[in-house]
Amino acid sequence: MKKVSENRFIVSVKVGPKGQITIPKEAREMFDIKEGETLMVMGDVKRGIAILKADMFYQLMEAPQQ
Repeated sequence: MKKVSENRFIVSVKVGPKGQITIPKEAREMFDIKEGETLMVMGDVKRGIAILKADMFYQLMEAPQQ
């Protein structure tokens, strides 16, 4: 893991034979991700993949558009 700043880091993960990845401990702690919690995986061919906690995703979707 490479810490970029207080609130950012970069880490590589490997995809297992079932297509699974392990979210590093530092990321789980930073984003308070607990066992059994639901995450949203979003993808865009040009922009890549993003992973958000489900509650954060729904908050973003409910926020007024500017």
